[in-house]
Amino acid sequence: MGLFLRILDRLEEIIIASLIAGATIVIFISVVHRYGIGVRVLYPYLAPIHLSWAQELCIYMFVWMAKFGAAYGVRTGIHVGVDVLVLKLSPNWRRTVILFGLFCGALFTGVIGTMGAKFVYGLSLTDQTTPDLEWPSWIVYLCVPLGSYLMCFRFLQVAYAYWRTGELPHHDHSHVEGVEIDNAIGPTPEGQR
Repeated sequence: MGLFLRILDRLEEIIIASLIAGATIVIFISVVHRYGIGVRVLYPYLAPIHLSWAQELCIYMFVWMAKFGAAYGVRTGIHVGVDVLVLKLSPNWRRTVILFGLFCGALFTGVIGTMGAKFVYGLSLTDQTTPDLEWPSWIVYLCVPLGSYLMCFRFLQVAYAYWRTGELPHHDHSHVEGVEIDNAIGPTPEGQR
């Protein structure tokens, strides 16, 4: 199970990073094309290139990234939560309320995933395509069940870990991956640099 989770974690991160990078590249090329076509010298070379599909592709890439990014957020604890009241509860009540919230998240995303899967299945039986890319529409909407089921799994994973250890994933906003700060060095007195 540990190997499966490591592969899933890595795959999730690769999908998110690839979609962000891909969308950034497509947007960059599209903007360069749009403004480059106005340059007289470049016009004959750029005019035959049609990038009308770029905006549609970027929208789909960002939607897919958001669905998988939401699951990543559950796994790593980077979602914003209002826990002022929960933290004031006694430890037993706090544990119960947190587990209830996690199971509600799993139920909600499981229901959305199932509804999305039914929608995608129905859409796959049609010939509907996207406007510019002319891809089958069901492929675009496949992110709803995939992302929702992954998010449901992440809620259950966090709930199980919390039930066993009492620890929730949390994100340290001051941490930058690859940058280590030596805590032994104190602040520099003013005037000394």
